[in-house]
Amino acid sequence: MNIFVCVSHVPDTTTKVQVGEDGKSIDPSGVTWILNPYDEYAVEAALQLKEAREGEVTVVCFGPDAVKETIRKGLAMGADKGLHIKSDQPRDSFGTAKALAETLKDREADVIFCGRQSIDYDGWQMAGLLGEMLDLPSVTVASKLEIKEDGSIEAEREIEGGMETVVSKLPAVISAQKGLNDPRYPKLQGIMQAKRKPIEDVEPSPYKNRVEVLEMSKPPVKSAGKIVGEGPDAVKELVKLLHEEAKVI
Repeated sequence: MNIFVCVSHVPDTTTKVQVGEDGKSIDPSGVTWILNPYDEYAVEAALQLKEAREGEVTVVCFGPDAVKETIRKGLAMGADKGLHIKSDQPRDSFGTAKALAETLKDREADVIFCGRQSIDYDGWQMAGLLGEMLDLPSVTVASKLEIKEDGSIEAEREIEGGMETVVSKLPAVISAQKGLNDPRYPKLQGIMQAKRKPIEDVEPSPYKNRVEVLEMSKPPVKSAGKIVGEGPDAVKELVKLLHEEAKVI
């Protein structure tokens, strides 16, 4: 099987993000970058499918040369090779999906995995966009997945108030949800082998963003709490403040 995993290069969740001098992007200095956590479930799903059916797993990432570090993490987990769509200019979700779709359309993919979302922009759009652009079924936010010998897919998705079972068939785009599996940790041997595995560089076609970031700012600092009194006598003042200051009632 020809299996691809689209991954994102994102700031570590423990990083204290600062807004850059342009006021439209984060300051990259001091930021630790990681493989997007939801994409780890996608990589693991791809590796399990490879082990069950044989085939080849390719990790795909869009961005500058720095994203090769994230591709190597996927290779260290057990993927066979990497595909780097090289661009120093950031793109919106549609533009990123367009670059991925253009790169993958002639590579005869049997299945394309990705995480349900990236933890930086939280768009939740990639699987749907790729499915539409590649004219493939899109199975999103899968928390359980079975791909049968005949290529049919049965997936379970969390929905409000319950679970939903969907069926489809390969080739398809599948986004992975937490709980789909337990991603493996790269072993020392895998880390060493990853340094020798090939990463192909490709250039995307030009693109003009449809979405523009006008301003980026950190959330306002929370104001100090206020004690309005004790006992039943404080209720009237509390209701007044919730109505006039907090404006929540």
